Amino acid sequence: MKLRFGIFVLALAVMVLLPSRSPAPLIFVPGEGWYYESNGSTAKWQRTRAKDQLEVAEQAFTNKDYAITMHAAHRVLRVWPLSDYAPRAAYLVGRCFEMQHKDEAAFNAYQEIIDKYPKSGQYNEVLWRQYEIANRFLAGEWFKLWNLVPLYPSMDETAKLYDKIVNSGPYSDVAPHAQLRIGAAREKQKAFADAVKAYGTAADRYHDQPTIAADAMYRTGLSWEKQADTAEYDQGAAAQAIAAYTDFMTFYPDDKRVADAQKSIAKLKAEQVRGNFEIAQFYERGHKWAGAVVYYNAVLQLDASSPLAAQARQRIDVLKPRLTTASPADK
Repeated sequence: MKLRFGIFVLALAVMVLLPSRSPAPLIFVPGEGWYYESNGSTAKWQRTRAKDQLEVAEQAFTNKDYAITMHAAHRVLRVWPLSDYAPRAAYLVGRCFEMQHKDEAAFNAYQEIIDKYPKSGQYNEVLWRQYEIANRFLAGEWFKLWNLVPLYPSMDETAKLYDKIVNSGPYSDVAPHAQLRIGAAREKQKAFADAVKAYGTAADRYHDQPTIAADAMYRTGLSWEKQADTAEYDQGAAAQAIAAYTDFMTFYPDDKRVADAQKSIAKLKAEQVRGNFEIAQFYERGHKWAGAVVYYNAVLQLDASSPLAAQARQRIDVLKPRLTTASPADK
């Protein structure tokens, strides 16, 4: 038994240590998988020059033969990574992933172009392609495990994709739109404070682009309004929403959304009036006359013509005499 084991070990060592020609090296390409690549240029798709290899990839892509496109393009990147043909090869890799509905892999492939080949003539196109990919995730596309198994939709991950686009080219043509979409993703996530920050950045950084800035300011008001409407009514968020809508209407009085902003302000103020009136009643029931008067007065300040304003005046008239005779505990 020991002899057999010794012979096996010796034979294995000989196989490993003795030089031999491998008929076909095994190549692994992230996102593409494993495949054998013949030595020399015997494979039909292999070429000995970068230019010729890229032409193979281009022709295969035109013919919708994405497997050969990927092999040929990756060979350019592996053998001639510093050649003038490498950026285009990387672009074809991203396009193949897109055509195969592997959007995460495509986004990452385009990011490699941005990181490794910032002077590529297709830099701006790559940013726009990343933007369209992120838009698909914003619309509900699921993120996948190994680019195959759908796991979940994620607005947090989607926002990060847009953030990468902005960081790659903050003053590119696509960046203002991507910055707005960060806010949109945070809204869908119901992270309204983060949405407000994203819209604020868009309004400040791209203030010289009226369409972007106006949209950012309006969406800021809308995000604050949504925050005010969550769970228990948030008076602070309501005030912020009114302020944001007011700024929007001041800077962009001709925007078609001004009428919607006015309606939102009216609704928010009505909620503020109701909220302050209910707080005043709470204090009054607890015999806290001074606190009740403060909140009844707030109702008048917010909207003196509202239906609750008349009731607030009546309660103030009733409570004021009590303030002079009430004990400190009742105030």
